[in-house]
Amino acid sequence: MTHNPSSKWANIGLLIVAEIGAMTLWFVSAAISGDMAREVSMSAAAQAALSSAVQAGFVAGALISAVLGIADRFPPRYVLAICAVCAALANLLLLLAPIGSVWAVSLRAITGICLAGVYPVGMKIAVGWGQSDRGLLVGLLVGGLTLGSAAPHLLSFLGGVDWRSIVIATSLIAAVSALLVLKTDNGPYHATAAKFDATVVTEAWTNQNVRRAYAGYLGHMWELYAMWAWIGFALTLSFQQQLPESEATQLAKLITFIVIGSGAISSAAAGWVADRIGKAELAIMAMAMSGLCAVLFGLTFGGTIWLTIVVAILWGVSVIPDSAQFSALVADHAPAEKVGSLMTFQTALGFALTAVTVQAAPVVAAVVGWPVLMASLAIGPLLGIYWMLGLRK
Repeated sequence: MTHNPSSKWANIGLLIVAEIGAMTLWFVSAAISGDMAREVSMSAAAQAALSSAVQAGFVAGALISAVLGIADRFPPRYVLAICAVCAALANLLLLLAPIGSVWAVSLRAITGICLAGVYPVGMKIAVGWGQSDRGLLVGLLVGGLTLGSAAPHLLSFLGGVDWRSIVIATSLIAAVSALLVLKTDNGPYHATAAKFDATVVTEAWTNQNVRRAYAGYLGHMWELYAMWAWIGFALTLSFQQQLPESEATQLAKLITFIVIGSGAISSAAAGWVADRIGKAELAIMAMAMSGLCAVLFGLTFGGTIWLTIVVAILWGVSVIPDSAQFSALVADHAPAEKVGSLMTFQTALGFALTAVTVQAAPVVAAVVGWPVLMASLAIGPLLGIYWMLGLRK
């Protein structure tokens, strides 16, 4: 099967930009919750609920999408565009909701439901454009997701304490992304399911290689979103032991953007490497590095600022590149007509786990302290490495 390389990369480029735009909505609450709390008193649990609600909503949306086979039965670009617009509207309505209210948490959950039609569906489009270079294609897409996830922290740093401007900006960016994705086409390896197929769910268990990719992904997700959601808060607490509160807060916003955003570059580079040395091999290397960084972050917490920053950035570089490879491994080992639904189901399980870890993080930290909590995230990569051993070349 042949295709025009320029058309391929033009489509992938548009898809990545659209993914960056839509995924700016994910960590809006994590980026602005501190500023919201200064306006209206909010507990750490309430702030956590705003972030974990996105995860919970994503899980619900992804499960519905996987069971109904939405990513495999309908034109994915239209699914992605509609979901991005709906997510942008839900995000914008935060301006009307009382800060930290049930309404605000519900709107974040709706945003998560809609984003289930953005990230996994984007992967479905991406893997349709290649076979031998799927590690790179999905790596580029996850790089876009990573940069989009980091963007609210940069906007918050630039916008100061005006959290409402961040909500407006991210909503507009996400809406524009919907227009961009409508300009993309399906690749030559795109496959469509003719009808609803309930065996998509059982395939995740009965296919041994898919099951291993799922298990490795769960280990990875134990660490990833708890780290992304709370790294800014943890950095602020760490810096406050050396700096005045206002300086520590601003520095933490900037470093959090760098920490999360740095993974965008490493995801793309790792995808290229994975296509050559093996996806499982790359995942093992990334998890070993990120697990080590989690432990080192706990050890450097509250100490020399530059050392904590270096460790945090290395953690950001290593914590995300393997994410793309778990999805690419599913695409490699699953029937083509089930790839979209199986990747969606994979993300649903992963984000179900993150909803627990994100919400539980401040509760556990109140007992053991933030340094120990952040170091304990290394448990996930350790388990992920174990499951990836069976998928090595």
